Amino acid sequence: MLEHVYERVSMARYPTAVIIATDDPRIQQEARRFGARVSMTRSDHLSGTDRVAEVASAYENVDLVVNIQGDEPLLDPDAIDTAILPLLEEPAIPMGTLKKRIEDPSEINDPNVVKVVTDRFENAIYFSRSTIPFVRGDESQNWFKHIGLYVYRRDFLLRYSGLTVGPLERAERLEQLRALENGFKIRVVETEYESIGVDTPGDLERVQRLIQAGRAAVIHESGPNPAVEN
Repeated sequence: MLEHVYERVSMARYPTAVIIATDDPRIQQEARRFGARVSMTRSDHLSGTDRVAEVASAYENVDLVVNIQGDEPLLDPDAIDTAILPLLEEPAIPMGTLKKRIEDPSEINDPNVVKVVTDRFENAIYFSRSTIPFVRGDESQNWFKHIGLYVYRRDFLLRYSGLTVGPLERAERLEQLRALENGFKIRVVETEYESIGVDTPGDLERVQRLIQAGRAAVIHESGPNPAVEN
């Protein structure tokens, strides 16, 4: 799974380096097996953001840092570029992420699916496990879920863990609210990428089926193709 994620991240256009951050020697060994760069970090980090910040602190010449979860083997490289592009174009944006239109109605009221609302400039107004916005009456509404891929300016990332944890973050248990509660903007770009993380054995079976189906479709359409091994 880790190798799949690494390969797909490496296919993105804008990142210039891909580094696996871990505190587990087993992950380090596996990453080195397929030729990835690995950075061993402290084991006492409270979040993945803190772990990424430790690695970023060693790269003074880097401006942008992308935090990508290692449990999404179907990650779309274009989604990474989509999240990065606004920060390349607008130096004032400290942080960016993604949203996707909710198509499955069952996700609207699911607290495990984090919803996001944005202003007309595509900056985040709020993230919540509740259904936002609440629709009063019969007015139609599109809901968006948050895709947990983050882009940070390096200097902002290094400050992030030191920002005050506010009541909204504590209530929702959503770390990204820390930026909003401290007055920083988060640019949220819409994507068609459907995030599928592997958290359970059932998730793993589902992803394996999707990968196999994708391989079969590509082989059927165009014959053997090394790209289907990603």
